[in-house]
Amino acid sequence: MIVMKFGGTSVEDATAIRRVIDIVRRERYRRPLVVVSACAGVTNSLIKIAHAVRDGDQRLSLEVLETLRSRHCQTASDLLAGSGRDRVVNLLEGMFQEVRNLVRGVQLLGELTNRSLDTFSSYGERLSSLIIHAAMVEQNLPSQLVDAREVMVTDRSYSAAQPIIGKIAERATKVFAPVINAEIIPVTQGFIGAVDDGSTTTIGRGGSDLSAAIFGSVLGAEEIQIWTDVDGMMSADPHIIPEAKLINIMSFDEASELAYFGAKVLHPRTILPAIEKKIPVRVLNSRRPKLNGTLIVHTLAESASPNLKGEVIKSIAFKKGITVINISSSRMLMAHGFLAKLFSIFADHEKSVDVVATSEVSVSLTIDNEENLSDIIRDMEKIGETRVQQGKAIVCVVGEGMKHTPGIGARIFSALGKAHVNIEMVSEGASEINLTLVIDEQVVHNAVKALHDEFFNSNQTHQD
Repeated sequence: MIVMKFGGTSVEDATAIRRVIDIVRRERYRRPLVVVSACAGVTNSLIKIAHAVRDGDQRLSLEVLETLRSRHCQTASDLLAGSGRDRVVNLLEGMFQEVRNLVRGVQLLGELTNRSLDTFSSYGERLSSLIIHAAMVEQNLPSQLVDAREVMVTDRSYSAAQPIIGKIAERATKVFAPVINAEIIPVTQGFIGAVDDGSTTTIGRGGSDLSAAIFGSVLGAEEIQIWTDVDGMMSADPHIIPEAKLINIMSFDEASELAYFGAKVLHPRTILPAIEKKIPVRVLNSRRPKLNGTLIVHTLAESASPNLKGEVIKSIAFKKGITVINISSSRMLMAHGFLAKLFSIFADHEKSVDVVATSEVSVSLTIDNEENLSDIIRDMEKIGETRVQQGKAIVCVVGEGMKHTPGIGARIFSALGKAHVNIEMVSEGASEINLTLVIDEQVVHNAVKALHDEFFNSNQTHQD
């Protein structure tokens, strides 16, 4: 069996849902479990409703709610006909009445708890899954709507609930497996769950990818498909490099590096349960379903496509808004414990560090936001002279082939030199699959273009 997860833009309206049904029909022989997000923008609107009523703006909350009601009822009407349409519209109206009751409850109490916010947020996926299931049945695809809260058991950390894998495995075997074995397609929700007493939780943004990965891992899926609105992982951001190339296959480590340094297609943390079970994850475009997308595997050594392993550089990612902090002190020379003191400051302020470079008497590091920066600098100045540089960017060159290919660093520095890009800081990842550079934010697009031209648009004999 396989798991097919469809994101918000893949189910945003009737046209998109028809595409989803065609895609699922094509994969029906593989016994799919379908996981769906809310229609694009709906979760944000539900949160807006909740915050508006909390802040005393009931008029705004009801206006947004009415817009959502009209949108979903229209989508159902576009997809369905006759008694099937009437039944689904009545169910939708009932769910929107429940949301109105939530609005009144928050208005009376004058407060919005995370538990209440999770209940608000859950309706987006409950609405979309109802419509998609009904449309599948109307299109003669045998389907069963399954409430994810019957399977996705979590702790009580509302708005950021942690799945309890052991209980999920038990529930999935009881709830999903019989439906799949009967060759019926389960349709369920993505980022919602429930605690043992049944109260609704959410597992945070990106949670629908995580749900798909968990369901696939406990059911022993042969593949997990993440359907979105892009062709897959790309060799660079196509917004600044229109000729960016699709990455056919990559390792989980490569995907992790790219996501951390700016690639936004998916966050590897969300697919970790599948990768740990060595279940391949494929990122696909629901608007161009004939493309093969990007396959993410545990390690490239396990790939069945050896001709795709030879790519030295997979992608060039970047992150803007970087602040560089330099600290120097003669006390570092031949001393122990200095780095421990330095990083304890960041730990005390709950601040993560992206890139680190050290010498005998100085340390340079980067952070990606300035929250608590003044407090951090105050504490750092107690142990050394501290300088701050803002308006920087990180450029990360990623590829497992880098560690076995001589001359890659020379090509990177040469390409940037020709583009008149000054490198202010360099760090090679411990995994040896990335080289990270810190440069001025104003030239980051020039840098990415120069590197992409060097490794993807120039004569490929360098990599042969």
